[in-house]
Amino acid sequence: MNNTILFMIIGMGLVTYIPRMIPLVVLSKLKLPNFVQNILKNVPFATLGALIVPGIFLISDDVMFGIIGAIAATLIAFTGANVILVVMGSIGTLVLYSMIVA
Repeated sequence: MNNTILFMIIGMGLVTYIPRMIPLVVLSKLKLPNFVQNILKNVPFATLGALIVPGIFLISDDVMFGIIGAIAATLIAFTGANVILVVMGSIGTLVLYSMIVA
């Protein structure tokens, strides 16, 4: 491996690691109010929703494929299942749907 490539990989690692580490170190002693903590706990779910929901309706072949998958995932998630089980259940539902339609 060329030294230039190795230094680029190390540099890219530092560039991504440092901005993530600084807030962790600086803000680790800071106690946030409960209201702010509750909002921050919901950020991953809101982000996932913002990323996934448009993709459901932008499936070019069969929009029902995305809608059925979303409904299955939502129903399984409401049972309190683990994320892996939600994903696997949604995939299984879509496999059954594709077998029925085809």
